[in-house]
Amino acid sequence: MRIIAGRARGTQLLAPKGMDTRPTQDKVKESLFSMIQWDIPEACVLDLFAGSGALALESISRGAREAVLVDKSREALDCIRRNIAKLRVEEQTTVLPCDWEQALPQLSRSGKRFDLVFLDPPYRMTDLGSICRRMQELSLLAPDAVLVLEHRTGVEPVMPEGFVLFKERTYGETQIHFYRWEALPHES
Repeated sequence: MRIIAGRARGTQLLAPKGMDTRPTQDKVKESLFSMIQWDIPEACVLDLFAGSGALALESISRGAREAVLVDKSREALDCIRRNIAKLRVEEQTTVLPCDWEQALPQLSRSGKRFDLVFLDPPYRMTDLGSICRRMQELSLLAPDAVLVLEHRTGVEPVMPEGFVLFKERTYGETQIHFYRWEALPHES
């Protein structure tokens, strides 16, 4: 697993061992980033199930302004911190050692709004729409934010109003849906 493009191109990343974390394959990551490349420069990024931190760190390498990486696994957090140090991006990253339900209110209290969000939870989690709804309720999404949802093929996310699907790709048992947040009139 490596950084594919940008200033840290070619840097090898560490990944947690075991089956709890499912790193995004390089070919999938390359395709994913080619589809959102224009949304990355100067973006504020949220990686909610960060694992190794590869998606957030790829974004930083490609010009994102900052990234918040959330994970509750001790082993994943160790990998994330080591990968951040390896890329020397401590000033651009924040690591939250908790689950998404604790992280979202904390981020809301800090006033953060995200331009790009990665949701790549364990495949046993199937209700990604409720996570998106919670981000919406807590005003965590910037206007026109892009959300990238990675999940098991055939488990379609049920998204709340305001999230518009603009791309969808399937790679074997992995499916990725790309949504754009279009704030509802009363939320502008």
